[in-house]
Amino acid sequence: MTGDADTLWSALPVPCLLIDAADRVADINPAAEAFLNASARTLRGRPLEGALRADTALDGACDRLRRRGVPVFVGSVALDVAGGAQVCNLHLAPMAGEVLLLVHPRPEGERLARGGTARSSARAAIGMAEMLAHEIKNPLAGITGAAQLLSMDLDAQGRALTDLIVAESRRVVALLDQVEQFGNLTLPECRAVNIHDLLDRARRSAVVGFAAHMRLIDRYDPSLPPAWVDPDRMMQVLLNLIRNAAEAAGPQGGTVTLRTAWDGALRLRRADGTDAALPIRVEIADDGPGLPPDLIDTAFDPFVSGRENGTGLGLALVDRIVSDHGGLVSVQSRPGCTAFRLSLPQAAAFSSED
Repeated sequence: MTGDADTLWSALPVPCLLIDAADRVADINPAAEAFLNASARTLRGRPLEGALRADTALDGACDRLRRRGVPVFVGSVALDVAGGAQVCNLHLAPMAGEVLLLVHPRPEGERLARGGTARSSARAAIGMAEMLAHEIKNPLAGITGAAQLLSMDLDAQGRALTDLIVAESRRVVALLDQVEQFGNLTLPECRAVNIHDLLDRARRSAVVGFAAHMRLIDRYDPSLPPAWVDPDRMMQVLLNLIRNAAEAAGPQGGTVTLRTAWDGALRLRRADGTDAALPIRVEIADDGPGLPPDLIDTAFDPFVSGRENGTGLGLALVDRIVSDHGGLVSVQSRPGCTAFRLSLPQAAAFSSED
């Protein structure tokens, strides 16, 4: 690079690498040198996999870009840098016969629902909780019945206490029912679905119930193709997220924005090493106070809640259902804006395989 191009390359604040046709580093900018804690002289000519140590195969992303000639996005990649593992999003774009690779460290306040070992551990915990729920419900039924019988021979003050026992027992049973529901979910029965129809149904249900105090607006991409989802399960997800937004705003109300968009560059690396396209993007955002900073990293974990008397199963259920669809859910939060984003598969990708 020379002249203005060289000046621009040096001034870019984002870590950037140029990759040649042999998947070797042709050049890196000063921001990338600082990020990787290595000089351009050291890294030029090195294989990409050696220069940028990641938990996913980056040469495969370069191959996809060369075959298709369109930019490629690789999300949630763990890079081994001087300060330790750093989760980043990678953008790859064609540039004069080479590949331009931009590294975007994930911003603070953004959390991606975790997979792999973390999800397996969460499901193991849910399995144990489901077993305990079944065992606890039987004695609770006996306690409730005994309290109701006891109340027949008590005065008003005594009946108030037995009514409290009955009410609290029923509340615990309702919580245990949710735990059992979480553990008993079967795999989704997916088909081609207009995601806007589901959003409209969820919106109508919300405004006459739990979100009656909220202002719900939509920002839809009318050209969006059908998604490959189970409509009933995805309705659970949408209602959970809208309810979460409404409860976060509190009784004073606020605005919930339902937004859709096409993101053709987003691909998810599966456990078997293959890639899955997730171009259907759905976002549910509110203008509430935001998630507490200490809950960002555990937002999708079971039994974690930032609300008093919250069960902590709503977002965990969202995570599980979206994961069972092969999709992705993430959250980004700051005061005045919390956005939950769903990335879902397109129906055409599955129809072509039939």
